[in-house]
Amino acid sequence: QVQLVESGGGSVQAGGSLRLSCAASTRIFSFYAMGWYRQAPGKERELVASITPGGTRNFEDSVKGRFTISTDNAKNMVDLHMNSLKSEDTAVYYCFLDTTWPSFRRDWGQGTQVTVSS
Repeated sequence: QVQLVESGGGSVQAGGSLRLSCAASTRIFSFYAMGWYRQAPGKERELVASITPGGTRNFEDSVKGRFTISTDNAKNMVDLHMNSLKSEDTAVYYCFLDTTWPSFRRDWGQGTQVTVSS
């Protein structure tokens, strides 16, 4: 079982930046998608950003133009760069990894808190 370890959360003022990193415990030879979800208090978990091995990126509408996502396959990591942060970005952010062999599987990180103060 792959373990995903997140780092980089914290508190920042509105307009600031943070980088979240997620490292897989084992080498990932093939994955379907990696990325980040977030869950704010009282709200459902929502997809923030994802990336495929081919480099296709998807972003939640409210973060387009502010967040970027990248992978380092050699280090089995996925990073989320968050700029121009807003108070509504406050949430627990969860890294995920989708693999398809031998069957579809989604692994989750433990979550990291991001708090943006206005």
